[in-house]
Amino acid sequence: MLLAVCAFALLLVPASHAQIGFAPSPRPVNPRASAPLDLTGYWVSIITEDWRYRMLTPAKGDYPGIFLTPAGQKTAQSWDPAKDEAAGEQCKSYGAGAIMRVPERLHITWDNDTTLHVETDAGRQLRLFHFNVTEPPEGETPSWQGYSIAAWEGLRPRGFNGPVVATGGAPRARSEEGYLKVITTNLRPGYLRKNGVPYGAHAAVEEYFDGFTEPNGDTWLVVTTAVTDPEYLAQTYLTSSQFKKQPDASGWNPTPCEAK
Repeated sequence: MLLAVCAFALLLVPASHAQIGFAPSPRPVNPRASAPLDLTGYWVSIITEDWRYRMLTPAKGDYPGIFLTPAGQKTAQSWDPAKDEAAGEQCKSYGAGAIMRVPERLHITWDNDTTLHVETDAGRQLRLFHFNVTEPPEGETPSWQGYSIAAWEGLRPRGFNGPVVATGGAPRARSEEGYLKVITTNLRPGYLRKNGVPYGAHAAVEEYFDGFTEPNGDTWLVVTTAVTDPEYLAQTYLTSSQFKKQPDASGWNPTPCEAK
């Protein structure tokens, strides 16, 4: 069942998204009130694939499935966790390009009506998803989590396949289906895997957050991620990560970044 969901999630990245960006469309007046799905609460990652790359630190040079440019291969082969620690860069594998693949728990809340707050216990990272903006503020300093621009997409009434017609600029109702699209740029160079597989300062991370509830009441979050990088990646790196909703904060255990 879960593998079928993963395959479906990958279909959320259509060919039209080869050029990263948002298609022009009216923006909801209040993204929080018009959310088609509730992402808030505590979530735990369920790791059903790439176990040895996510639960363990792979050996240097072990990166099948990630197609690197010559510059990327050279950088991956020079991985030195002790050097990263000495430079205070032990969070390189916890940046936005890889953080959703880390074994972890998430705590998602709304900061306000236009900002979604995503906290991870692994590495103590904080992501802010900004709605109703089109580009990072001028002079924004690059960071591990970069600057994330978010929008609800695929909005339609449940059980209805026709177009949605908004009237009077009113916020969309919660009875609609849809998913969250997030584009993150302005990143510090980091790692796609803990063993030094790199992405650079010009990388862009495009993500799709979608969810569903099973008949037994279990609620799942599926995060499909596409990382592009002209410097280190020969082609887009595509993954799908799954999280299960938790009833409370039990198990929440903030821990610092580790280089290895």
